[in-house]
Amino acid sequence: MASTAITESTLQAALTERLKATHVEVTDMSGGCGQSFTTLIVSPEFAGKNSLKRHRLVNAALKDEIAQIHAWSAKCQTPEEWAKEKAATGGNDGPPLDGTTGGKVDGVAQ
Repeated sequence: MASTAITESTLQAALTERLKATHVEVTDMSGGCGQSFTTLIVSPEFAGKNSLKRHRLVNAALKDEIAQIHAWSAKCQTPEEWAKEKAATGGNDGPPLDGTTGGKVDGVAQ
């Protein structure tokens, strides 16, 4: 893969296509430089797989993209798990933003 800019939208498109994801949220936590992302990925491909196997599936699908960024985290759910969590949280079920301030890594210029 040629070195292209990694953005929220390019990652979202890749995950949707490669994992048959029904819902994808991608947050660039690096202040726009494209070096740190967190995601929520909802895909039927995760059914019957434990957390480790789900993450390995995502990492394989985004092998080239992940090689170009500094930090990556993913929350992987089946459509059923997502619907259950969404109902329980009132819709506040986005990607993990631990260690951030307003979804951005502390100390990164905006």
